[in-house]
Amino acid sequence: MRIVIDSNALFAALIKDSTTRRIVLEYDGLFLFPEVIFEEVEKYKSDLLRKSEMDEKEFNKLLELILRKVTIVPTELLDPYYDESDKLSKSVESPEDQLFFACALAYPDSVIWSNDKKLRRQTKIKIITTLEITNLL
Repeated sequence: MRIVIDSNALFAALIKDSTTRRIVLEYDGLFLFPEVIFEEVEKYKSDLLRKSEMDEKEFNKLLELILRKVTIVPTELLDPYYDESDKLSKSVESPEDQLFFACALAYPDSVIWSNDKKLRRQTKIKIITTLEITNLL
């Protein structure tokens, strides 16, 4: 099973030493994340640093450890899935999740790890919560 991590799950792992962080760091497989990860982290870096109460050096070290557990999916690989992922993201009123849907569509048998309940309103891609992923692993 391939697991696409949404931004909120990644941010939770960066902010707090929690179940989410332990799952990411201890999972034997690799997670999938659209290439947009770098833009997202950079965009919210000051908030993430403040919330995590880490200095930039500690934060970057943790980010590096997490990124070792993630396969970065290039945007061009997702291009063929944009139309379908756009429909899915609009159907659940969540346009910011289009790339995560595209990533899951690009890798058959993928699930998206997200605690966002509205994503479950679509039935094309399985959405699993942190609690569900804990039970699976």
